[in-house]
This record gives sequence, structure tokens and C-alpha cells, in this order.
Amino acid sequence: VGPSAQPTRPSGDLVRSLLPGADSAAGTGEEDLRRLEIRMNRLRTLFTSCDYARLELELPALIADLRQVAGTSCDAAGLLAAAYQTSASLLLKHGDHGHAWLAVGRAMGEAERSGDPVVVASSVRVHAHLLARENHAAQAVTLIRHVVDQMSGAYDLKSPRHLAVLGMLLLRGVTASALAGSRNSVRDFLTEARDVAARMPDSTQDTWSNFGRVNVELHAVNASVVLGDAGLALDAARPLMRRHIPVPERRAALWTDAAHAYSQQGRLADGYQALRIAESCAPQDVGRPAVRALVADMAARDRRRTLPQLHHFARQLGVSA
Repeated sequence: VGPSAQPTRPSGDLVRSLLPGADSAAGTGEEDLRRLEIRMNRLRTLFTSCDYARLELELPALIADLRQVAGTSCDAAGLLAAAYQTSASLLLKHGDHGHAWLAVGRAMGEAERSGDPVVVASSVRVHAHLLARENHAAQAVTLIRHVVDQMSGAYDLKSPRHLAVLGMLLLRGVTASALAGSRNSVRDFLTEARDVAARMPDSTQDTWSNFGRVNVELHAVNASVVLGDAGLALDAARPLMRRHIPVPERRAALWTDAAHAYSQQGRLADGYQALRIAESCAPQDVGRPAVRALVADMAARDRRRTLPQLHHFARQLGVSA
């Protein structure tokens, strides 16, 4: 595996695309809207493939084009909300919480204009993610629970898209609960998420999420890591390591969480190997600030430098022990 991608700051173009401005009243035909939807789906694929550099280059143009038509169509407003949601998620990967708040605000506004409760729930999910990362995990859990209660029930009558977005909201509840240190809440959200996943058709490919049974178990691993239950995390991770996980961002998350768990147990060599596997899944994901901080911590704890390859890896990522 070659050197990992170096972290980048969000470009000025992406940040400028989030700023308020006059929207054009230009109309659009159904075919034009369909092309915009295809572009949005492609950019979502770039995110799940961890091609953050290309995503950052292409998002501003799509946002500009969607802003041209969002005022004339509820569907276009929903697509614009999705573009802002993706922007917020990308900025969170960069560790840029300040501009992520701007993107979340824009996403919530367009979601309300769309009139689609599923789009609103998707925007709430990103909002809750940012709240939790800003040390407001308890508030994030309360927000998620409120929206989940509105979306739950009568699952047989719900569309796969509704179930997928509800499931992803529940998984955000798992993460936020772990950050809040609430094992009971983690357990409750996981139970609900598993119930929803069991109702999802296995063949469903939803463009709004990659929700399913495997993603639920990946979040269970992450929650155990966040709670400091390294042994439980690795027990949950091992069967997933033997599975084919088609989404690169999810594969990288599994191995990064495994690296955290190994590090918590003081198994730095195993942690290093897990990080290199994560890098092979998604090089750009390993370059984000959270992973770089983990590598720096692991290298600092290897005071006798018994793992020269770990220190070389840290230098590749531009971090110092």
C-alpha cells in the first residue's frame, strides 16, 4: 500500500457554495431534474467510496445548479438538502465543525421546503451527528429520540426509503448514546435498529443510505470502542472482518475501530496492522484528523520504538508522536 493521502482543509469553493445568496428563479424540466438527481447520487457514491478530494471539487457546482431550481420544485429542494447534508458530512470528515454548522443549517432549511419528512429526518441525523461531536451528545440523543418516535410504527406500510432513513437515524442514536456514556440507550437504539434492518429487503439499494444488518453491527463495534469496551468491540468485529462489506467507507470504519480497540488493549502492533488494512480500503479516510490523532497517540506510546513501521506511518500522515 502506498503513502496515505495527506489531510486537506475544505476548499474555499465548497465553503462559498454554502453561503447565503440570491437563488435564481430559472425553471427546470423533468429531465433536467432527473440529471441533477443522477449527479447527486454519484456524489453520494464518491462519499461512500471515500473519494473526498473529487467530492469536494464537484459539490460546489452541483449546489449552484440545484440552487437555480430549488425554489420551483419540492423535489429539487430535497436534492439540495441532500447536497448540503453531504457537505456537512464531508466537513465533519475534515474536522471542520464551524463550516459544518453552516451546511447543517442550509440542509434543514431546504428539507423543510421540500415538505418530505424523510428528507427532514436525514437532515436531523446530520445535525445530531454534529451536536454529538461538539460535546452535546445528550441533546443529540433527545433530538433523535423525538424524530424516531414520529417515524416509528406501522413498518409494513413504510417504504424501504423511509425504513432506511429511520434506521440510519437510529444508528446515529447509537453513536450519540455511546458518546454520552449511556450503555442502556446504546442497547435500546441497537435493538430498534436491528428490528428495522430485519424488515428491509436484502436487495434494496437505497440512494439515501447504506442501512442494513451489517451496518447495524458495525455501529455496535464502534459503540463498544467509544465506551472503552475493547474486548466486546473485538468480539463483535471478528465475524465482520470475514464478511464482504461492499462500501469502502464502512470497511475502513471497521478496521479503524478495530485499531482503536487494539490500542485500548495496548496491542499496538495489531492496531498498526488494522490501520494499514483500513488504508488499503480507503486511503483518504485514513488521512482525516481523527485517525491521525489515533496514530499519533499510538506512536507516542511506543516509547522504545519497537514498531519502526508505526513511526514511519505516522510520518506519512504528517503527525508527530
